[in-house]
Amino acid sequence: MKNTLLAVIALFVVANAAAQKFTDAERTLIKAGDRNAKMRVLQVTDAADLKILQTLSTNIDVKDESLLLLTQRMYATVRDTANPGVGIAAPQVGINKNVIWVQRFDKPGEPFEVYLNPKITWRSALMRKGAEGCLSIPDIRGDVLRNYTIKLTYFDMDGKFHDEMIEGFTAVIFQHETDHLLGILFTDRLSQQNKQQYSLINGEVNLYLEKMLRRQ
Repeated sequence: MKNTLLAVIALFVVANAAAQKFTDAERTLIKAGDRNAKMRVLQVTDAADLKILQTLSTNIDVKDESLLLLTQRMYATVRDTANPGVGIAAPQVGINKNVIWVQRFDKPGEPFEVYLNPKITWRSALMRKGAEGCLSIPDIRGDVLRNYTIKLTYFDMDGKFHDEMIEGFTAVIFQHETDHLLGILFTDRLSQQNKQQYSLINGEVNLYLEKMLRRQ
């Protein structure tokens, strides 16, 4: 129990120590519209956009005065009825900071929730394969391998630290969005998985089992 508490405190300290405020350019972009104004979603077909999408994002200072407006505008963007999504990451709207919105299909009412400085700290060996798309890559879809269960740490808008276990399709969304924060696109995952060997078991994939079978 003591070791677990110390680990949580260490994560809290590291996350806050690395946190940064928005740059002047990011702040200008955020303040270019009100809370209900959608932001332009960056596209991989544009070279300048792609550079931002492939850039590693940094932790955000949860006390930054422009954070609330960014989250509001990101929400308006992902909820655009003309082009809705189930999640969005700040790099997709030109902000290389660790902020994401995810629709929680594992909760009553399937609400959208915002997560600050999210980090996946554990992934299950059991995996699943399912169709994915991306607001930044509208013309491509593919079946991506994702860990079935993850452990996530993050901060909420009040600056409170959380960690929780998440599974199923909602875990897939978190993996997709946190990949954006690392400069990774789902098409990169497709290319990566084509180099892996795996076994299909009732529509799911267990890479660990495949490794064990090859040892026998």
